Amino acid sequence: MRKKWKCMLSVALAGLLLVPALALPALAAQGTAPAAEDLEDRALHAIELAAQYGGADSIRYALWEDGAVTAQGGWGVYSKSENRLLTEDILYGIGSVSKTYTAAAVLRLAQEGRLELEAPVTDYLPGFTMADERYREITVRMLLDHSAGLMGDTTRNAFLFDDADQSAADHLLERLSTQRLKAAPGAYCVYSNDGYTLAQLVVEAVSGMDFMDYLRAAILEPAGLSDTYAPEDDFDAGRLAKTYASSQDVRALPQDTLGIVGTGGLYATAADLAAFGGLLCGTELLDQNHLNLMNTDWAARGLWPEDSEMDALAYGLGWDSVHMFPFCQSGVTALVKGGDTLRYHAALVVLPEEEKAVAVLSSGGVSTYNQLAGARILLDALAGDGVEVEEAWTLPASSPAVLPEELKAYAGAYASLGLVATVDFPDERTMTLTTAAALGGTVQTFTYQDNGTFLDESGTHFVKFVTEDNGRAYLYQEGCTDVPGLTTLGTANYAMEKLVPDTGVSQSALDAWAARGEELYLILNEKYTSQIYLAGPFAAAATLPETPGYVAGFQRIVDEDLACQYLQLPGTGSRNGADYSMVSVDGTECLQAGDYLCAPASGLSALYAGVGAYCTIQEDGYARWYNVGGLAGEILTVTLPEAGGFTVYDANGAVTASSVAYGDTSAVLPEGGWIVFAGAPGARFHLGLEQSS
Repeated sequence: MRKKWKCMLSVALAGLLLVPALALPALAAQGTAPAAEDLEDRALHAIELAAQYGGADSIRYALWEDGAVTAQGGWGVYSKSENRLLTEDILYGIGSVSKTYTAAAVLRLAQEGRLELEAPVTDYLPGFTMADERYREITVRMLLDHSAGLMGDTTRNAFLFDDADQSAADHLLERLSTQRLKAAPGAYCVYSNDGYTLAQLVVEAVSGMDFMDYLRAAILEPAGLSDTYAPEDDFDAGRLAKTYASSQDVRALPQDTLGIVGTGGLYATAADLAAFGGLLCGTELLDQNHLNLMNTDWAARGLWPEDSEMDALAYGLGWDSVHMFPFCQSGVTALVKGGDTLRYHAALVVLPEEEKAVAVLSSGGVSTYNQLAGARILLDALAGDGVEVEEAWTLPASSPAVLPEELKAYAGAYASLGLVATVDFPDERTMTLTTAAALGGTVQTFTYQDNGTFLDESGTHFVKFVTEDNGRAYLYQEGCTDVPGLTTLGTANYAMEKLVPDTGVSQSALDAWAARGEELYLILNEKYTSQIYLAGPFAAAATLPETPGYVAGFQRIVDEDLACQYLQLPGTGSRNGADYSMVSVDGTECLQAGDYLCAPASGLSALYAGVGAYCTIQEDGYARWYNVGGLAGEILTVTLPEAGGFTVYDANGAVTASSVAYGDTSAVLPEGGWIVFAGAPGARFHLGLEQSS
C-alpha cells in the first residue's frame, strides 16, 4: 500500500482536484525566437511554442483590434483520428474565463440598479446559509474578487463527460449550509470557484432568468457573439476540438461538460472570446464607472504582499490580474483571465486603453503558456503601432552577507496547495528549502543578501520572510523567468505559509490520524459520468514527519476524528481548503474530505464474476469498489445499465478501461488493481468472464 499512497499523496494535498500550480522556482521553458517579420507569422509561432511547452494537441488564437478581429490562426489537429481541418469555427471550453462573463453580467445588473455590489448576498439569495454566522457579511462584490472567505471548491459532480447536468450549481446552497468559513469575509483574496457559482445564482435570482438566457439577452446577442455556448445549449458539439487523456492517447474523450457554467462551463471560438474582450475596451456593455470597478486591484486591499506589482495575480472583478507583467512596467493597462477545465485551457488578455484583445484556446496544454503567447501577440501588435513595452527585469542589486540571528526563528515547516517543505539555516549565510520526502525531498539553497533577501542558485529569484498583521509567517518569492519565444513570467507572491505546531492536541488524536496514514481512500459520491474517475478518485489522510500535528500537509489535527484546514494563504495557495473528518458509514470508518465521502481501500471485497454475477447500486447512490483479487488476467465483460458506468485501475491507480470515457464493455483485470461501478440508485451491472488468449 505504501507505493500507492505515495503515488496519490500529491492529489490528496491538492484537495482531490487537479489544479495548475507554479512551484518554486518559477516555470521554465525552451525554444527559439521567431525570425519572421510578419505579425501573423509571429503569432502562429507564439501559439505553436505555447502548445509545445504545454503539450497541447491543438491551439487557436484570435486578435481583436479597434472593433474587429484582425488576425486568427491555429496549430495542431482537430482530431488525431479524423481528417478535419482546425478551422476558425472550432470551439473550445474556456474554463474559468467564463468568470469574466459572470462578472460582467453582475456588473450589468448593478449598472441597471437591480443589485448593489456591496449588499449582502443574502439580500438576493435568502436561502443562502452557512454553519458560520459571518456568512451574512459576504457581499456580492466579494464573490467576484475572491474575498468571501469560502472554504474551497464545492465542485462535486461538476466536471462531467457528455452530461449537461447542472446539479452541482443547483445543490450549492444545500452543500454550503453545513460548511464554515476559512477566513473573515473581505480579509484576503483566495481563488474560489464557489464564489462564482454563487454569483451565477445571484444573476438568476435578480434577473428572473436562467443564467444563459440572461447572458444571451444582455451580453452575447447585442454584441453579435453567436459562437459562445453552454453545455445544455442546442449547438453542433462536433465543432468542439477533440480532447485526450494524455498526449500519447489516440482515443478521443467524450464532450467536456461542466455543470457550473458561470464558473467555468462556457465554450467559444477564439474569435468570439477575443470579441468579448473587445467589449470591455469600451462603454457599450458597461459604463466607465463599472469598468473601473471591474479593473480595480481588489486583492491589494486585504492580506497581500506589499511588493506584488509584477505577480501573475492581482484580482479585479472577473480578472486574475488587472496589471499583467510586463505591460505594467511601461504603463500599459493589461487585464488577464486564464481558464482550465480538466481538458481545455484558455487565456484572454485585454488592453482596454489600446483597444486590443487576444484569446488563446487549446485542447490540452497549460493556460499559463496560453497567456504568455497572448501577451507575445499583443506586444508585437503594440510594437507595430510604435508602442514599446519594456520586457526585461533585473533583480535588485545585492551582495552576500551574514544573516541576522533573529531570522532563524523562521525555521520550520511551510505549506501551500500541494506543497510541503522545511526551511532550515545550516550556517550563517544560507537557507535551505527541502520538500517533504513523500513529495521528492528536493533541496533548494538560497544565499542571504545584504538587502534582507535570500537569492536562489540561479540568480533569477529571491525569497524573504514576512510576518503579517494576522501574526502568521509567510515565505515571499519574487523573480522573473524568460520563456523563450514568448515573454517573461513575473512572480511576486506569498508562496508558502509557516505551519505552527499545536502543542495542545492530545497524543491519542495524533496516534489516531497516524494510524490512518497508510490507508488509501476511494471516492464514493461522485456521479458515474464524472471526469474524476479518469483523473483519479483517490484521497489520503497521511501524516508527514515534516508536519507533526497536521494531516495531508495542512489540515490541523483537532481531535481523533477532525482535522481542519489551517492555511490563510492569499492568491491560490489555499484555494481548495477542506476539513477532514472521520465518519461511520454502515459500520465502516470513512473519510469526509470537504464534500467528498471516501471509503478505505483496505476494506474492499474481491470482485466476483461467476455465473449470474451482478453489481447493484444501492439506494444511497454510492459507487461500489472492488479489488481484482484472484481474477487478475481474466477478461471481465460488463452489461451496462442505462445510467451507470465502470472504471478499472491498475495497482498504481492508472486507468486501464472505462465505459464512460472510452466506451469499454470489457476489460483485462490487472494484478493488484481495482474496479468501481457507479450509477443511479438501482442501476445493475451484469458481469461475466471471457477466457483470455
